[in-house]
Amino acid sequence: MKFTYNKSEKLKSEKLITKLFSEGKSVSAYPLRLVYLESTFTEAVKLKTGVSVPKRNFKKAVDRISIKRMMRETYRLHKHMVYNNINSSFAFMILYVGKEKPTYHEMESATKKIFSKFLNKNIETNK
Repeated sequence: MKFTYNKSEKLKSEKLITKLFSEGKSVSAYPLRLVYLESTFTEAVKLKTGVSVPKRNFKKAVDRISIKRMMRETYRLHKHMVYNNINSSFAFMILYVGKEKPTYHEMESATKKIFSKFLNKNIETNK
């Protein structure tokens, strides 16, 4: 599996995002929250992912953008944890719920935790 995050893997559909927040389930590992929904896509991808940082907590666009870049990078490097252990397609939205700007190490460990929680919850429901 390639460690990429290309255009086909990005969650952009407004309808799917609305459906994700209304019908999706979530797991949390501070400072991240993962909202997910099992879905089917026209492209041959297993995951479509988006990231979000609230303007309420980070007024400066520079801070929001740097956190989003960090989230996308940790997702890109660790998506293999999820990608290799799921059978169906999922839509993900990763939300940053912390109040202060994280370090890369904190973001990486939170991403690993949130993916392992997702896998544990997903495996339990498929039994």
